[in-house]
Amino acid sequence: MTTALHIDHLHKRFGSNHVLDGFSLQVEKGEVLGLLGPNGCGKSTVLHIVCQLLSYDAGQILLMGKPLSELSHGARAMVGLCTQRCALYPDLLPAENLHFFARLYGLSEKDRKQRVAELMGRFALENFARTRVGQLSGGWQQRLHLAVALIHRPALLVLDEPTAAVDVEARMDLWRLIEGLRDSGTTILLTSHHLAEAQRLCTRVALMRSGTVVAQGSVPELTARVPGQAVAKVQSQDEGAVMQRALDLGWPVRQHANQLRLLLPHPLGLREIVDALDGTQVSAVSVHPVTLEEAYLELVGDSAMMASI
Repeated sequence: MTTALHIDHLHKRFGSNHVLDGFSLQVEKGEVLGLLGPNGCGKSTVLHIVCQLLSYDAGQILLMGKPLSELSHGARAMVGLCTQRCALYPDLLPAENLHFFARLYGLSEKDRKQRVAELMGRFALENFARTRVGQLSGGWQQRLHLAVALIHRPALLVLDEPTAAVDVEARMDLWRLIEGLRDSGTTILLTSHHLAEAQRLCTRVALMRSGTVVAQGSVPELTARVPGQAVAKVQSQDEGAVMQRALDLGWPVRQHANQLRLLLPHPLGLREIVDALDGTQVSAVSVHPVTLEEAYLELVGDSAMMASI
C-alpha cells in the first residue's frame, strides 16, 4: 500500500493541557481508518490539524508524501471534511450549495456541472432538487454535506463523527454511502463514538487515549487481543459469588458500566454457562461474540463508555 497520510510524533498544547503527546498514525491509500477514543483524548484535534484548521507544536505530517507545512493552502484542496455539524447554506438548493463549494475549490464551469450532476445522482438528491436545504431533514442535510466534502475529488476524506446528529434510519443510509465510497477506493479517516459503525465501515482501527495511540490494527487483530472467544453478560444479586466462580473456572472477569462480563475460553451454550455458575443466584445470562466493543474496553477502558449501536 501507498501511504496517504503519515503523522509522526505530533504534539499539541492548549495552555498547560498537552492534548497530543507524541501522536503517530499512518493512513494508507484506499483504506478507511477509524480513530476511536473517549471524549477529550485528542481525536478532533488531530483532524483539525490535518485539515489545517489548527497549528501544531512539534512533529511531522506528510500528506500524499509532501510535508503539510509546505503545502500551505494546497493541503485544503487535497482534503474533504465532513463533520457532524452541516456547513451548508440553508437558503440555497442542494445543487446551488454544490456549485458554490465547487467554485471555491476552483473547478471549471464544465467540471462543476459534471461533478454536481454526478453527486446529485450518486447521493439520490434529485428528488429534493427544488427543496431549500434548510427544509431538508437532518439525515438528508448530512447526505448533502458528505457530497460537498467530495465535490473536488479530495485525496483524503475526513469524517468527524458524521452520523452523530442523525436518527438511526439516516445513520444506516449514511453507512451504506460510506461503504460505497470505501468499496470504490476512497481514502477515509473517520472518527466515531459508535463502535458498531467503526466495526462495519473501517478496514483498520486506531484506539486513542490521552493524546496518543495505544493500539491499532484490523478489527480481527484487535479482537484477538481480548482474552476470550466469547462474552457472557451476567446479572446476579451476588456478583461477588459469580466473579469468584468464574475465576475458579479460569474465566477472566470484567466489569464495565455496572455490567458483569465473563470472557469465555471458547463459545458455550446458555445451559453450559448456567450449569457452571450454579448456586450463584444468576438471574439472567446472554452470550455474545467478541466485538470491537470488547477490544475497546480491554485496551482503552470505559472512563467514557462509547456507544455500541
